[in-house]
Amino acid sequence: MASLPVREPTVDHLLTPQNSALLLIDYQPPQVFTVHSMETGQLVNNVVSLAKTAKVFGLPIILSTVNVASGVNPDTIPQLREALPDQPEIDRTSINSWEDEQFLEAVKATGRKKLIMAALWTEACLLFPTLDAIKDGYEVYPVVDAVGGTTRESHEAALKRCYQAGAQPTTWNSLHCELQRDWARTNTVQGFRDVVLEQGNAWGWYLTLEAEVKKAYAGPAGP
Repeated sequence: MASLPVREPTVDHLLTPQNSALLLIDYQPPQVFTVHSMETGQLVNNVVSLAKTAKVFGLPIILSTVNVASGVNPDTIPQLREALPDQPEIDRTSINSWEDEQFLEAVKATGRKKLIMAALWTEACLLFPTLDAIKDGYEVYPVVDAVGGTTRESHEAALKRCYQAGAQPTTWNSLHCELQRDWARTNTVQGFRDVVLEQGNAWGWYLTLEAEVKKAYAGPAGP
């Protein structure tokens, strides 16, 4: 039983820690609490897990907000800020982050052409930069269980436009597994497991149960 040699990660057609970056756009209270395409608690749980995944694998992260400096909107939700305590924010006035100079320069500075993208709402702050990024030669991977729209219809219509333009959908757990790829890559296994355990709703519950079962069958410690 032996894994094949690790493929060159910068040119791998799959997502790797060396060829991708994470863009998190507008996870602020007004946007979160006006999402009606999925349950907001699950949305928050998933985007926090997504952020933790990016940290485990060392991905460049771009975190952006809209209209905080102007006093219109509050800052990034505390759950996400807690997961990314040292991450600077790029505040914008533009609905389309691709039309903000600082945001665009930050994307270019990553040197990555595969952009994992999550934003609120799907029909605006995810859709518009997705279309622009693809037009500019980037590959975009919307994390569909960490985004939401003001209605189910607007969410689904926006995702269809993204897919028709060439975006490749993923989920936070699929991304998590794609970046890990092999249990033999032991330097990230513990962090991988920790994120799953903290998220709980994917298969973290099983890992918790597995640990308890092993403990029960281990019996008392020897002398």
